[in-house]
Amino acid sequence: MGSPDFVFSGKFHIDSMIADLEKGFALRQKCNKNLTLYPGIREIGCRYFKRTFVRARKELSMASYQHIESAVIHGGIYGDRTTGAVNTPIYQTSTYEQPALGQNTGWEYSRTGNPTRAALEALIAELEGGSAGFAFASGLAAITAVLSLFRQGDRILLCSNVYGGTFRLLNQVFDHFGLRFSITDTTDLDTFERAFTEDVRAVLVESPANPLLTVTDLRAVSEIAHHHGVLSIVDNTFMTPYLQRPLELGADIVVHSATKYLGGHSDLIAGLAVVKDAELASRLAFLQNASGGILGPFDSFLLIRGIKTLGVRMDRHVENAMRAAAFLRENPAVKTVYYPGLPDAQGYEVNRSQAKNGGAMMSFELDEHHDIRTFFSSLRLIALAESLGGVESLVCHPATMTHASIPKEIREAAGITDGLIRLSIGIENIDDLLADLAQAIKKSEV
Repeated sequence: MGSPDFVFSGKFHIDSMIADLEKGFALRQKCNKNLTLYPGIREIGCRYFKRTFVRARKELSMASYQHIESAVIHGGIYGDRTTGAVNTPIYQTSTYEQPALGQNTGWEYSRTGNPTRAALEALIAELEGGSAGFAFASGLAAITAVLSLFRQGDRILLCSNVYGGTFRLLNQVFDHFGLRFSITDTTDLDTFERAFTEDVRAVLVESPANPLLTVTDLRAVSEIAHHHGVLSIVDNTFMTPYLQRPLELGADIVVHSATKYLGGHSDLIAGLAVVKDAELASRLAFLQNASGGILGPFDSFLLIRGIKTLGVRMDRHVENAMRAAAFLRENPAVKTVYYPGLPDAQGYEVNRSQAKNGGAMMSFELDEHHDIRTFFSSLRLIALAESLGGVESLVCHPATMTHASIPKEIREAAGITDGLIRLSIGIENIDDLLADLAQAIKKSEV
């Protein structure tokens, strides 16, 4: 599709993780005995992971993989070294017995570290090409931890097209603590450049953005952010590392609502964050442990399982989305289609340069001769529901659902109208999906 090749090497990433752990041992001397900070995969459990990664490095150096389709299955911590199980066990425990006072097995308390969660965190770090990954109880919990890196008086530049929950978090929660934000059009680099003020400390963007699928040039935005000495943060929920890897494009932090495509089955709530360098890893490890919004072991297991099929699911999602976007664009009842995989879409060429394809999310508007309430109630196969990225197709009304927390004047200024319909294309038979869309559009005529 015109995007760069995605090449993985398990040996390379494990070497990097071990190097980070070695740095962590040196940093332990500088930290409080009861709160170890180090730029590795995990607090406290570093000795265990050093042993695990050394064994894994020897094995993967003999049978390394170079493609993400293999990485989603074999990446991170693969299987169980004790029993030979090919799946990571569910360590459903809150605490760990210590052999003696002042000694532990590498694990102390599951808020600080849990083997199942750590396996997930190692996996997402490898897939995104980062130095460390962190798993949280939701996507917003992940964003909360990332925003907690900043202080009173700092300002975040926010892309004009953004998930309503992110806007609400900044506007109604962090605002009370003096963290400010400004909305800017990150698709226009001149406008973006002019938005910088002395108090800006980070840029937070989505690309493609929710819900209008606007595309931001992640390389250019990261370069401008770094020129101003601030962090570049990218929400990669819509694309996943299977289609786009923002850290390779210059971003410093990547966040995911892993509830969506990474989980893929609408059966868990989870969030992930991946950082590029060791210093950020140390700071975010502290925040994860101190604030405690961690992902439990069972959901961590479910998410690892979901990621194993990410490649085959995304291929089908995108194949269906291309057909659905073409169908909607050709339907005379549809006024506008927003999908970055269409050649005439805003940001099509930029998206091709930084992502594998256009993904599987789209939005559209019906013309004035159709009633959207009737359209929603007439759907039979596609479900009207919050969320996205599951195997089943979902449709929503952003103005009253996902983006209802954004004031109407701000929504409309960004192009999120009351007539906008967002569609998450699943992996059902595409002919069944198109038939459902066609009959609902027909019934919505007024």
